[in-house]
Amino acid sequence: MKILIFFLAPALAICADQTPVQRLFDGKLTASERATACFALRGNSEPDVVSAMGKALEDPAVLSCAADNLRIAGAIDTLKQALSNQDGQVRAAAVRQLGTFQKPELLEVIFQAAQDINLLVATNALAGLNEYKDPVVIPYLSNLAKRGGMVGDMALDRLAQLESATALVVARGLLASSQVPDRLYAMRVIGAFGDASDLVELDKIAKSTPENLSQRNRGFGFMPAINLARAAQSAIASIQSRSK
Repeated sequence: MKILIFFLAPALAICADQTPVQRLFDGKLTASERATACFALRGNSEPDVVSAMGKALEDPAVLSCAADNLRIAGAIDTLKQALSNQDGQVRAAAVRQLGTFQKPELLEVIFQAAQDINLLVATNALAGLNEYKDPVVIPYLSNLAKRGGMVGDMALDRLAQLESATALVVARGLLASSQVPDRLYAMRVIGAFGDASDLVELDKIAKSTPENLSQRNRGFGFMPAINLARAAQSAIASIQSRSK
């Protein structure tokens, strides 16, 4: 035991002399120990600490902690700089945190990130936009929704929560989309907020051959086919129930 203590003592002394920033980047420490060092710096907005957190974003072991620390420190510029990082995980973490500030001047950069070819980045950017409760975000959600696709369809859902009239206009446009999920999301919105003027188009879909309006083999064998004819019938029933 004395021999063990003799060898450990110098190492412990070195660790004790290290600052949290030094421990954060000490490759000899475990991921848990480095994460502890990161948490010890939470709330510290000193320039050298903010700079260290920006660098730490590139380390998967402390990425999440570093991103949180930058948000708490209000380090918006550092998070914005991270949006140009080649690592999609870094961009995704940074843009999600930027949304929590809910600043109008950040909407454009978050909107651009929502169009990233990396789906992780794009969905995190949308999550950032979803942090906004102010109507100022509506044009950005609308522009995304018009594009369709996974992110666009999710944007349409959020848009419907904030501004049903705008969401309805976008949804009517998406009925002509070549993508089945786009049309499905559109009909959900139309069913919730549409009126008798939508019944003609919905009826056309409802009476079409179900097999021609279904999307099978969507990547997971356990997922059922999407049948747009049934979705149209459901939207029609919803509109008619409100008109009674």
